[in-house]
Amino acid sequence: MVAPGEPNPLGATVLKSGVNFSVYSKDALNIDLYLFDKVDDPEPFQVISLKSSINHSFHYWHVFVKELPVGTIYGYKVHGPFDPENGLRFDYEKLLLDPYSRAVVTPKSYDRNSFCEFGIKELGYEKSMKCVVVDPETYDWNGDQHIHHPYSKSVIYELHLRGFTRNPNSGITKSRLGTYAGIAKKIPYLKKLGITTVELMPVIQFDPGDVANGSMINYWGYSPLAFFAPHNGYCFCDDPHMIADEFRNMVKAFHKANIEVILDVVFNHTTEGNESGPTLSFKGFRNDIYYILAPEGQYYMNYSGCGNTLNTNHSIVRRLIMDALRRWVIEMHIDGFRFDLASIMSRDEHGNPLENPPILWEIESDPVLANTKIIAEAWDAGGLYQVGSFVGDKWAEWNGRFRDDIRRFIRGDNGAVSDFACRIAGSPDLYQRPFRDPNRSINMITCHDGFTLNDLVSYNHKHNEANGENNRDGCNENYSCNYGIEGPTDDTEIETIRLRQIKNFLVLLILSQGTPMLSMGDEVRRTQKGNNNTYCQDNILSWFDWDLVEKNKELFAFVQQLIKFNQSQKIFRMEQFWSEMPERGDRCITWHGIKLLEPDWSYHSHSLAYQLKEPFGDFQYHFMINAWNKSLEFQIPQTDYQWYVIIDTWQRSSFFAFGDQPIDTNRYKVSERSIVVLMSKLY
Repeated sequence: MVAPGEPNPLGATVLKSGVNFSVYSKDALNIDLYLFDKVDDPEPFQVISLKSSINHSFHYWHVFVKELPVGTIYGYKVHGPFDPENGLRFDYEKLLLDPYSRAVVTPKSYDRNSFCEFGIKELGYEKSMKCVVVDPETYDWNGDQHIHHPYSKSVIYELHLRGFTRNPNSGITKSRLGTYAGIAKKIPYLKKLGITTVELMPVIQFDPGDVANGSMINYWGYSPLAFFAPHNGYCFCDDPHMIADEFRNMVKAFHKANIEVILDVVFNHTTEGNESGPTLSFKGFRNDIYYILAPEGQYYMNYSGCGNTLNTNHSIVRRLIMDALRRWVIEMHIDGFRFDLASIMSRDEHGNPLENPPILWEIESDPVLANTKIIAEAWDAGGLYQVGSFVGDKWAEWNGRFRDDIRRFIRGDNGAVSDFACRIAGSPDLYQRPFRDPNRSINMITCHDGFTLNDLVSYNHKHNEANGENNRDGCNENYSCNYGIEGPTDDTEIETIRLRQIKNFLVLLILSQGTPMLSMGDEVRRTQKGNNNTYCQDNILSWFDWDLVEKNKELFAFVQQLIKFNQSQKIFRMEQFWSEMPERGDRCITWHGIKLLEPDWSYHSHSLAYQLKEPFGDFQYHFMINAWNKSLEFQIPQTDYQWYVIIDTWQRSSFFAFGDQPIDTNRYKVSERSIVVLMSKLY
């Protein structure tokens, strides 16, 4: 039995006596709701035609289906004009996903290419992805609460959910390799390392078939399809209603370990691509509302580099985004979000940058999101670069300037020292303004997009031939250096330099002002064999190699000690810039060179030193950084107390306990391409 239903809320909502369905579709002539028992059923068990006279309120179509069980599978077919030149792409032959679906199921016979042509009648329902009716109220959280670590006490670890445990050497049960359940088993590893926050690469439903080379699959997941649904490919259970519960179990396990969970969300484009792409959901409900179209109408503006661009500041799309974010916070207990290519969200319906984009201010001011981390990748593929100038007061930013400027200086580039100094001091040139602090800079040396840390010091050039695009894909300028041989080598001298440079990068990442973010496996020298764009590599090239944990245990211990040092020393967790004046009148930071108070800011400078004093604290620190290929002797500041070496990346055991390595002279020789950190009592 059916009833008219209500337009609010959107999606499939489980009520006491049935399920209310509601979907937005302006200019649709009529809509049919198809109900299935199983994902691969060739025919629905019921088709409900929504009548404009009783199931239509303004541009919303709705119906209430009595006594419909949770777990029912469904989809929509929409009648309307196919008029691409005017931006309309209705196609009644396509079974569409509900934009508000909380779970999606994919049949084994699904073929993305079959949905790219208009009006194909022989598709067959068994080939279509479908939605699942989910009741979010039935899960028992057992008292789980959100985790709220301040940025100043956070260490972020970016990882790929499948790749972290997919390798058979992970020790995970075979059925749980690369799943939500599998990653929960590796939480002790992250806890031991000192991680406070995991940033999961896309786990929102995507289409693995969305790749340039049809023989590959989309491994990274930056091809979103259903913004409310956890990706079904990361589940081990076949029950479609359990998809959300498996995800929640993972979140609950992280929270039990006091680790935050941040999602990498992609609200800049969808998997439907350009005019040649498939019609799976949004195109078939109202193409010209969901996407930014070119003036010709039938073409798409491509500020994402992925074929289309979401029209994020349209009221309908804006509400979709906000409802999705609230769903992940309220129903799934997510603690924050990293917004991929977030600058796209500052563009209007024509693609022009807005001074005050409604969606960005709405995200910032929403009370449901008030205690969540919101992090912007503050650029897009259309040339809009907003690092340091992103809209709003609350947003943190991936600091691409930190990555590039640190790489250039450590590589030994000329003209890099001034920018290098800004980055290690919290990027005050970018973030020193009202409502901002240095910890809004998310510092990184590497991330999923580019070389791993091991490959950064092992390759001069990218090697992406395995992607099938003739090495055209991926960034060409990586500020990398192989130190004599391209790729792996048995040359001990080169390997020693590479390991030392890795340690140098890690010291600067973890002990600079800002919030550090490690990329998966950098702590044990994970390699992608020079491939800097493994978006389509679901294999050992991308997976975490757990044998490296034992092989490179000394490096793991070094990272572990750095994180512990960062978390235990006040100076590295300050919420004001080192360059600001504390109340007692001393600057936290004083710049030096090889001579005290004489930093060399010249074009050819490859060294820098700086002294840090804790405001109202007990300790001071002296950093000496030599990026030159010869040893340099640095003067050491005079103090009433003994200086001790804490870090010397030239040494094999590079981290020392306070008090173990005293300095008895007023000078210290810093070997080539090395960093030394001294520590002394202040009073």
